[in-house]
Amino acid sequence: MKLSARNQFAGTILEVHKGATTTHVRIEIAPGIVFTASITNEAAEELGLKQGGKAYAVVKASDVMVGVE
Repeated sequence: MKLSARNQFAGTILEVHKGATTTHVRIEIAPGIVFTASITNEAAEELGLKQGGKAYAVVKASDVMVGVE
């Protein structure tokens, strides 16, 4: 797999939770460090995502917001 995004994190799928229109996927990239992604149900099915499977969390963002109390 080749992508232009430089932020690619290999990990293990902890959970795949299918909702009405979107699926939430939790990927652990290191002990205690988890990415959560919301993707379409169709994409989740096409990728064949299953708990315990290997996947990449790919981050491509043009903005990062920071907030404080």
